[in-house]
Amino acid sequence: MKTVLVLFDSLNRRALSPYGGKTVPTPNFDRLAQRSARFENHVVGSMPCMPARRDLLTGRMSFLHRSWGPVEPYDVTFPEVLSREKGVYSHFVTDHFHYWEDGGATYHNRYDSHEFFRGQEGDRWKGVVAPDWEDICKRFDGAQVSQKPRSYPRHNVVNRDFIEDEASHPSFQTFAAGLGFMEANRAADNWFLQIETFAPHEPFYAPKRFRDIAGAREDGPALDWPEYGHSERPLEEKDELRASYHASLAMCDELLGQVLDAFDRDNLWEDTALIVTTDHGFLLGEHDLWAKNRMNLYQEIAQIPLFIHDPANPLADGTRMPGLSQTPDLAATILDLFDAPRPSQMASPSLRPMLAGEGSPHDAVIFGYFGGAVNLTDGRHTYHRYPSDVREQEIYQYTLMPTHIFDFFHQEELAQARLAPPMPFSREMPLLQVPVSGKSAMYNTYGPGCIIESDTRLYDLEVDPGQETPVRDAELEARLAGRMADLMRGLNAPEEAFARLDLVREAAVT
Repeated sequence: MKTVLVLFDSLNRRALSPYGGKTVPTPNFDRLAQRSARFENHVVGSMPCMPARRDLLTGRMSFLHRSWGPVEPYDVTFPEVLSREKGVYSHFVTDHFHYWEDGGATYHNRYDSHEFFRGQEGDRWKGVVAPDWEDICKRFDGAQVSQKPRSYPRHNVVNRDFIEDEASHPSFQTFAAGLGFMEANRAADNWFLQIETFAPHEPFYAPKRFRDIAGAREDGPALDWPEYGHSERPLEEKDELRASYHASLAMCDELLGQVLDAFDRDNLWEDTALIVTTDHGFLLGEHDLWAKNRMNLYQEIAQIPLFIHDPANPLADGTRMPGLSQTPDLAATILDLFDAPRPSQMASPSLRPMLAGEGSPHDAVIFGYFGGAVNLTDGRHTYHRYPSDVREQEIYQYTLMPTHIFDFFHQEELAQARLAPPMPFSREMPLLQVPVSGKSAMYNTYGPGCIIESDTRLYDLEVDPGQETPVRDAELEARLAGRMADLMRGLNAPEEAFARLDLVREAAVT
C-alpha cells in the first residue's frame, strides 16, 4: 500500500468547480473528483493552521485545552504508528514555514524524512540588513510593508526579490520534490508521502500567467494580502485582492494536475491512495469580513474540501459522500489504509467505511478556536456558543511545551502556572496549567483579544445556507447544547471549558 496526501492551506471549497465554483477554471480538481470520492460535509476541527495539523497528525482535537503549539510529548501521531507497527516509510515535503517556528518545531520530525522550501510569507529566509525601502514602497501596497524587525511583512517583501521565476517559487519546488519522491520510489511498497504547500494562503503570490487567468491587474503596487476582519478598502482594491486569491488558486490547480498526471502515467490508481484537502477556508468579503481568526466560524471557513481515492473501494470514485466528516478523521483513515491499529488516544474514526457504502460515523461534530466559541454542526444546523465575556472568561492552557506561534509563553503566563494532574489523553503525564494572559503572544493574534464577533447564534443551513439570519429556537438550542457537551466530554475537555460556556459538565443519568 502507498498513500499520497496533498494538503493546501486556506483552500476555499466554494471556489472549486467540483463544489460549484465558477470564478476561475479548476479543471484538475474536476479530474480529481472523477477519480475520488468527494465529501460534501467535511469540516474543520481545531483552528487555525498548526492546531488543524495537530488534529490531522493525532486524530484528536486540541482546541478545548490548547491554542497554537507543538506536537506534545504525550501525542501519538499517525506517521510514528505507521513506522512502528507496519514498517511504513513516511516522507514530508513542504514550503509551510510555520513548521519551523517555535509553535511547530516538533511536527516535521514525526516523519522519517522531510524537505523544506523557503520563502513563503514571513519565513525568515534571506538576510538583508538594509533593504531598499524606497523601491519596496513603490512595488507593494503600503499595508503590506513593514520595517519592524522579525515581522512577517518585512520578511515577505525581502523574500519575494529572491523568487525569480516559477521554478524558484516555493510551491513549485514543493511539488517537484514530491513528484521526485514518487518517481524514485514507485517500485517500492509501504510508503506515505505528504505534499503540502502554503498556497493559496495570503499573501496570494502567484506567477503572472495565473494572475492573467484570474483577471488581476498587470501594474501598480502588489496588493495580495488582505487585512483580517472588516475592510475599509475601496471596491476596486477588494476586487484585486479576490483576483489575487483566485490567481493563487489557479496555480494550485495546475500543481495538483502534476500529481494526477503522475498517477495516470504510472497507473498509481491501482495501488496508491490519494487524499486532497486543506486546513480551513478563507473569507473574501462574505459577511463583510476577510480572512479568519477574528470572526464567527462561518461555513466559508469551517466547511472545507476533501477528496479520497482508495484503491480498495473503486466504486466510490466519482461519487459524493453527503455525511459528516472532519479533519481529525484523516489520521485514523490513513492508519486504516495500511491496516495499522488505531491508538486509544485517537478519538476520531476512519472514513473508509463511508467509502465502502456505510453512513457517516458522526451525528454531529464540534470545532473551534481556543478561547472562542465552541461550534457544532449536525449537517442541518450550525450552533456557535460563546462565553458571556471572551476577555474575562476563566480559561487555561494545558501543555508540556509552552510555546506560541513564534515565541515562548510570556513570563507573566508562566509565573502563574501550576502542575495539574494528568488528563485521560496525556498518557499519565502531568501538565502545566497556564492561565491565559493579555501578555500572551496569541492573545491578540488568534486568541480572545482579537475576536470581533462573540454573540451566540444558531443557523438552519437548509433554509439559510448563507448564514444570514440566526434562528431563535430555545428547544433546538438546548438539544444542540446538550450534544455539544457530550462531544466535549468525549474529548476530556477540562472543567472550566464547560463553565465558561455555561454547559453541564456531568452527563445526565438515563
